[in-house]
Amino acid sequence: MNDGYYSQGKRQRDADKERKKREKADRRAMRRERGPAEPEVVTAEDITGTLPTVAEAMRAIDQRANTKRKANTIPSRLFVGSLSHDTTTASLTKAFEEFGPVSDAVVVADRDTGRSKGFGFVTMADRKDAARVIQNMDGADLDGRQIVVRIAEERQQRPR
Repeated sequence: MNDGYYSQGKRQRDADKERKKREKADRRAMRRERGPAEPEVVTAEDITGTLPTVAEAMRAIDQRANTKRKANTIPSRLFVGSLSHDTTTASLTKAFEEFGPVSDAVVVADRDTGRSKGFGFVTMADRKDAARVIQNMDGADLDGRQIVVRIAEERQQRPR
């Protein structure tokens, strides 16, 4: 092809390509002149750092195996129905604390009157405690009423 038909940008790109080729050839020639580099001498301690001895590692493994681990607890939210209008959050918490730690308890109240709607929610810190609560408290008497205890379910949103 004729050089006259190339644009200025094409000529510049070709010149850059040739320049990079020459620079690469120059770098390669310099590396050949220098020859292989001397290998660096290092000790095993430089590579491994300060690793424990086999005896220390075995002791650490034995210690971890013998220590009791506490698993993370999974909270469980419970629905409590058929509550007396006299039941308060404090009395609800006190009744459920017999079976394990209570994270949260609430008696749902009417907005207008402030009176209990007859149900509430209790969040047990551990789901295992929640299973015991359901087993023991469902049908039990609280403030003169036989209560219902179930796992709380998400409420379906009503379309607006």
